[in-house]
Amino acid sequence: MTTSPLHVGVAFNDDDATVEAMLAEVSVPTLLCSMVHITGDPAWIRDPDIAPVGLFLNEYQGFMSEDAKAQARSVALEHVLAFRDGGCVLPEPPGPDLVHEMMNFLACAAVPNDVLPMMLAELNLDGGYEPGVIHIADLPAETVESFQVVVIGCGQSGLLAGIRLRQAGIGFTIVEKNSGPGGTWWENRYPGARVDVGSHFYCYSFESADHWSEYFSRQPELAQYFTDVMNRHGLGPHIRFDTEVVGAVLNDLTGEWTVKVRNPDGTFEELTARAVISAVGSLNRPLLPDIDGINDFAGPSFHSIRWDHSVDYTNKKVALIGAGATGFQIAPTIADDVEQLTIFQRTAQWMFPNPNYHEPVPEGMKWAIRHLPYFGRWFRFLILWPGAGVDLTGPRIDPDWDDSDGIAVSERNLATRNFFLGFMTEQIGDDEDLLAKVTPDYPATGKRTLQDNGSWLRCLKKPNVELVRGGIDRIEAGAIRTIDGCTHEADIIVYATGFKHNDYLWPMEIRGRDHQLLNEFWGDKPGALYGMTMPGFPNLFCMYGPGTNLASGGSLIFHSECQITYIMQCLEKMLRDGIVTMEPTREAYNEYNLRLRTEISQMVWSHRSITHSHYKNTEGEIHTLSPWPLHLYREWTLTPDFDQYDLR
Repeated sequence: MTTSPLHVGVAFNDDDATVEAMLAEVSVPTLLCSMVHITGDPAWIRDPDIAPVGLFLNEYQGFMSEDAKAQARSVALEHVLAFRDGGCVLPEPPGPDLVHEMMNFLACAAVPNDVLPMMLAELNLDGGYEPGVIHIADLPAETVESFQVVVIGCGQSGLLAGIRLRQAGIGFTIVEKNSGPGGTWWENRYPGARVDVGSHFYCYSFESADHWSEYFSRQPELAQYFTDVMNRHGLGPHIRFDTEVVGAVLNDLTGEWTVKVRNPDGTFEELTARAVISAVGSLNRPLLPDIDGINDFAGPSFHSIRWDHSVDYTNKKVALIGAGATGFQIAPTIADDVEQLTIFQRTAQWMFPNPNYHEPVPEGMKWAIRHLPYFGRWFRFLILWPGAGVDLTGPRIDPDWDDSDGIAVSERNLATRNFFLGFMTEQIGDDEDLLAKVTPDYPATGKRTLQDNGSWLRCLKKPNVELVRGGIDRIEAGAIRTIDGCTHEADIIVYATGFKHNDYLWPMEIRGRDHQLLNEFWGDKPGALYGMTMPGFPNLFCMYGPGTNLASGGSLIFHSECQITYIMQCLEKMLRDGIVTMEPTREAYNEYNLRLRTEISQMVWSHRSITHSHYKNTEGEIHTLSPWPLHLYREWTLTPDFDQYDLR
């Protein structure tokens, strides 16, 4: 593979003043790693006077002093200019031991040897890592092309599947119910919608990341990114937009799936596929609360994912029901424009500081990612490492810890709680009533932990904002009545009440062997081998399937790249060996899901004190989350173990 110039760094000829101005805005620890590539000298990461002193999620300067950063930039400038004047020619690349030392330098800790393969792959300094790429040119092109695959969904995982299928020459069709790509980023257009994983990691590993305008991009930019990826990889002719899969039926003899779709005009059509890849997300089917009188409200009301942009909320009384991740973004965005904002929150959320949450990416950072050798790759490492989920002792329940008060599950978890609470107290400690309202009564990280740069808590202190923590009794024509008898007037109701997170592939009817319905096979306990395959449903592969949602670091795009690596090798196996049906054995499926459930039961997410969580099913069990460190999941999915499969 020829490494992309944008991967390494595009040659530049900017004048001295411009280069100096650009360096004034870069992440200095990242710059120092780039300098090793530019000069071939490891001294840049061995000088204690210009070294980072710590690493925390979303902190890009390593807690270096201003003097240390200025010194590093000043010394680097001379060498960057010399690199420019020499035609941007690189010396020999650093060897593996030095690369490991550079990782340790940025991480401010030793990167363990068992995690090293994952981090080296993510760095991809030689450009050789292509997750999911298979090469089957030795088979007749017509044979490969005729192996038709239907991909359900054109979000990030569906696009990724399409990219890899097209590169392999396998025939495919992507069926998407929306009018464009991006999945949740096409649908969630509410005010304030943005990603909560750093943009420079929340993107495909093989795509450049020099274009992001914010460290945590907003919905329009994310939607445009996925559109651009679709166009760059020529996927348009393979995608059927405004078309919805309503069901699929397996032919037990041929192993083919008949996929029934509803076309834009309402007519139905059947597609035949040798394999089906479900790239269906779990954050797109709105969940409305069961509240008396919900249909009695006289004004506009809508779920956040169905935001009605024709409704003007300016100077109106807005009721926001739900204050999880979505409400957390909506409230600060609209608070200054409405007359009154009443927020109904069932459960308080833990949050941690992220000063860069709303920050633009400086021009210097964009320039460095575009031009300085491997700067973008090391910045991706800087974002990934503190949130890589390689050490999951933090959310693990200590069986010897006294958790009778329900506020912590270990000494480390208690320290995390105190850190979060301290951050909140610093902002609103002068308002004891409000602090009591926003302090959760369950262990830290037990539910989705939110990120705040101060906007949420500042919003709650505004004179026209009220946080209501009591339950709702009923909804009336122009108000919401709470169980304490209070009436809260409203002109508009917004439901930020989440999604049908546990209903995988709903409402599609997927019928496998002996016409068995997938939803009945799963019941309320969905499971899959590595989150991807199920016995009785051969040639059906899931991306973002059961047990693959992340609650402790990483990104779903990273997980998708693991999954497509596995799935493409399965398809190649079927093609090369003439396999009609491929499905996991019942033993492999049961063993994996038992391990997963056992592991999850020892995590804070399963703690008894957490009674309201979209992670849990009606029985209080969790089947949606992955409890595995990222490097282990990547290792397991790097090469399929076909002994775990029934191949016919």
